[in-house]
Amino acid sequence: MVGSRADAEDLVQEAYLRWHQADRAGVENPEAWLVTTTTRLAIDRLRRLKAEREAYTGPWLPEPIVSDSSRPERNLELAADLSIAMLTLLETLSPEERAAFLLHDVFDVDYARIASILERSEAACRQVIHRARDRVRGSRRRFESTPDARRALIGKFKAATEAADEAALLALFTADAVWTADGGGKTSASPRPLIGVNRIVSLLMGLRRKWLVDRVMEITTVNGEPGLLVRDGGRVTAVFAFDLEGDRIAAVYGVINPDKLPGGSHDYTH
Repeated sequence: MVGSRADAEDLVQEAYLRWHQADRAGVENPEAWLVTTTTRLAIDRLRRLKAEREAYTGPWLPEPIVSDSSRPERNLELAADLSIAMLTLLETLSPEERAAFLLHDVFDVDYARIASILERSEAACRQVIHRARDRVRGSRRRFESTPDARRALIGKFKAATEAADEAALLALFTADAVWTADGGGKTSASPRPLIGVNRIVSLLMGLRRKWLVDRVMEITTVNGEPGLLVRDGGRVTAVFAFDLEGDRIAAVYGVINPDKLPGGSHDYTH
């Protein structure tokens, strides 16, 4: 819902506190009570975050979850619902649309329960979920590929970047690929997404000569899918997630804001 582990943990703590303050003898269904309370708290939090994210320096991306690649079943679960591409698309929805879409399409909550949580009619919730689904699913141009195929393509990207092989990089992207970098005003990053393979490759060649010269790139698992981690010594300086279209890269999401990286002021590594 909120795209931030710290915010999610705050919401869980608040729901936990309210649960212990509630008259639980009058609660017929604890699960329903908790889902309703947590969802409403998340909606309120997103409303408050709206102005903060609109004032954010440069593109805002969700915090990456760098997970243990030795747990493939967990990674598949994350990839289905929590990819950076999916979370970024969810940012285009209103808080109520986001809640309704996630409750129904991710957690299989029925329309009647969602109507109760959002305090709307069931018919209105059906319309909200339909519109949200069209916006999210319709915006995705993703072609499913196996984890091994994704890892192999990202391996080619890593090798071509390290070798400063411009021709190889040009062949890896779709013509209208998008590069989005979240520096949060705390480190140098493009102030807006770059669109087009030539602009992206030009950026990569510059990064290879300057920013990546003394850093190490590692293939890892980001939000359940193969991605890249960049280290400067023992410090993580970037996490990259990818959206693929067949055997080409359609989008790159780079988180370089140190506050969002493993080892930063909030550490989200699992």
